[in-house]
Amino acid sequence: MLEKYTDLLTPINQFLGCETPQAWIEKAKQSEHLPLLLIDHMHCELKAAQSAAFLIRKYAIDDASAKTLLSWLQPYEDFIYRSVGDGEFSGSKNELIGELTARPEYAYNQDILSKMVRLIKEELHHFEQVLEIIMARDIPVEYVQASRYASGMIKHIRTYEPAALVDKLIIGAYIEARSCERFAKLAPHLDQEIAKFYVSLLRSEARHYQDYIDLAHQVANATDPKRCDVAGRVQLFQQVENELISSPDPDFKFHSGAPI
Repeated sequence: MLEKYTDLLTPINQFLGCETPQAWIEKAKQSEHLPLLLIDHMHCELKAAQSAAFLIRKYAIDDASAKTLLSWLQPYEDFIYRSVGDGEFSGSKNELIGELTARPEYAYNQDILSKMVRLIKEELHHFEQVLEIIMARDIPVEYVQASRYASGMIKHIRTYEPAALVDKLIIGAYIEARSCERFAKLAPHLDQEIAKFYVSLLRSEARHYQDYIDLAHQVANATDPKRCDVAGRVQLFQQVENELISSPDPDFKFHSGAPI
């Protein structure tokens, strides 16, 4: 199933530096845990879109454009956090195209805008795909608390710019890379519908990882490469991420650590 994705997965695995613990895979492939895994996966897709939107709003666009961006995500947030709507989002899919303008002070603002808008569109599409599977299987749609994973990395973000932006982009790269690795690890163990779906996500997740890490280098090169220290920060966040993935974790989610 995954043979043709070797060239795609090899750099992902090198970037990550460690594999998902086998104990997590053993638990994740058990059918009784699939509903929670799917629900959390759906939440992760929305969080990925929200994180990209935050980067656009804080670093790349003006206030008027930021309001437009927020309105694009609102139906999805209303559905998840406020139980508003029926899970149909067709009216929101093509909003925003051509409506946002990058701030001119840095050339990379346009690249942040372009790459993150594309990422948002894809993450929201994946959200809808997971939701469709959830609904077809009569799994209750409910809010679940986020795992420790993202917050465990976020607390290491530096407090000054542009280093903080570089750190946020590197964290984005790790989240997307680990998602890609876990989809690949899980696919052989799940039913045909979900296995096919997870394999279909590999290329977009790998591209998202590459977009994030490319932007980190672009921001550093355009501002202060020595102070931003992309290579050193990648190494630091690899250590942090590996600890979160490998250490015992009482929680069980899509990005949780080794099950207790």
